[in-house]
Amino acid sequence: MKKLIIVAFMAIIFAASCKNNSELSISGKVENPGEIKKVLLYEADSLVDSAFLNEDSKFKFRRVAPDANFYTLVIGEKNFLVIGRNGEEIELTTNYTDTTNTYTIDGSEESKKVQSINKIQTDYGKIYQRLQDDYSAGVTANPAKKDSIFNVLMPEFQDNMDKYSKTVFEFVQENKNNLAAFYAAGTIDQIKYEPELIKYAEEIKPKFPNNKAVQLFVAKMEGLKIVSVGQPAPDFVLNNPDGIPVRLSEYKGKYVLLDFWASWCAPCRDENPNIVKQHKAFSAKGFDILGVSLDDDKGDWMRAIRTDNLQWKHVSDLKRWDSEVAALYKVEGIPASFMIDPAGKIVAKNLRGTELEKFLSETLK
Repeated sequence: MKKLIIVAFMAIIFAASCKNNSELSISGKVENPGEIKKVLLYEADSLVDSAFLNEDSKFKFRRVAPDANFYTLVIGEKNFLVIGRNGEEIELTTNYTDTTNTYTIDGSEESKKVQSINKIQTDYGKIYQRLQDDYSAGVTANPAKKDSIFNVLMPEFQDNMDKYSKTVFEFVQENKNNLAAFYAAGTIDQIKYEPELIKYAEEIKPKFPNNKAVQLFVAKMEGLKIVSVGQPAPDFVLNNPDGIPVRLSEYKGKYVLLDFWASWCAPCRDENPNIVKQHKAFSAKGFDILGVSLDDDKGDWMRAIRTDNLQWKHVSDLKRWDSEVAALYKVEGIPASFMIDPAGKIVAKNLRGTELEKFLSETLK
């Protein structure tokens, strides 16, 4: 009996010693590959290798990876993300004819965690797809009720998104020390979870100093921090349509909505009636608006102001996405807005629809 135990122990030691701790191995098998002959390997965003499937439909890659990194296996039209580092022997098996993109993976705990996030995405994605199908079917059956169908389905859609983000962020909090959490963090609502993601970026910055993707994310979050909720709104001066300079700090003492928009932005124009409604309801209670246009044509800008009946001050440098103020506020998409309190501090971001009305109703009683 003692001899068997010793033999078993020696086998474990031998297996461990056979691992090459100076490189990463990624191998796998593609069942029912059809016309697929080759597998591509991406490291982060760069194509670094390719391998032909052998007669058993297997492939293998070897990489030097002193630090954990993201690797994507591209098999025909399917992508599989794994996380690997030196000393790991990752094995992936998939059936190419499986439309659910199911796969098994061994040899990397972080890659298994990525797989679990993918499952969460799939589960919530099914609900999203059902809502999309319900909307399409409803509009096809009755085009005249397009808006009412949207209003009925939108709360369920938003609830699904909120539950997804909450579930994934809990995963992020539980797995801060690995790249699977970083991958998961990139899938949640950045606008809604901005303060949490800024804090998360601060925590992971020293943990992955050599990972380009992580450090780019950290830099982005550090940039957003200066215009995040709780920070003083950066002051600026821009000209109105008559060439008269308007300074943001002139609005101190009021709640002001700093609204980034443009005449060419359909979602902005769709939101304008709501902003007009709230301006009429709350302007006498200390609420004002400063519109910052990302137009590059003064005529288009002026026509949109008149057409949408936007009766508040407007400014622009007519530089579209080269606007220095848009860059100052880290605006990467519009509509975008910042609610600034009487002391000049940012107290909310991107309040739209009923959220804007709710904030003003609760704040300006």
